[in-house]
Amino acid sequence: MTIAPDSARQGGPHIYRAMRDLVQSMDDTVPGKFEITKKGIVHDMMAPVGPHELTTLHLRKRLEKVMPDEIVAHTGEPDVENESEGIMRRPDVMVIAWADMEVPGSFDPRTLLAAVEVVSRSNPDNDWVGKVRDYPLMGIPVYAIFDPRTGTGAVLTDIHPTPDGPRYATRKDFVYGEEVTIADWTIKTDGLPRYQDESSTEPQS
Repeated sequence: MTIAPDSARQGGPHIYRAMRDLVQSMDDTVPGKFEITKKGIVHDMMAPVGPHELTTLHLRKRLEKVMPDEIVAHTGEPDVENESEGIMRRPDVMVIAWADMEVPGSFDPRTLLAAVEVVSRSNPDNDWVGKVRDYPLMGIPVYAIFDPRTGTGAVLTDIHPTPDGPRYATRKDFVYGEEVTIADWTIKTDGLPRYQDESSTEPQS
């Protein structure tokens, strides 16, 4: 759900900073995850346990099993922020070097090797549409999407300029059970949890 007013979506840096202060004030008091997008503040009512969190855990462990020690698949805080674009996101998994985590405040998105998202049951457009738009604007080179609703996903790479701004040029779709390459590392996708009784399909971007 996007909760920022239209005036905030077109504001300058002071509007962005006001939205950031609002998000940070709500993080510890309101359930769910708040992010600042090019369209305003998004509130995602994620379930704290279940297929979403189990998928995140599986992906983190599988990635770290094949990555070198100096690279981690980090989950949790802090946010990834590009203030010049007015975007603050919190990927489910951030592939990043230990050295690039040693910074005060938010991570620089340009230091991420990849961002991984598990599609939310409550707000799938946030992952399939909003982040497909925002992550190349932030300079994140690889974006991998895992969708427990459908047992499918995609890996987006190769940022290139377009009239609407930077966008991913390459998309490789996959189904659960296939091997998937994220940046330089290949993992298995068999045995990942699925949402139950969910028949919706991927929205069109």
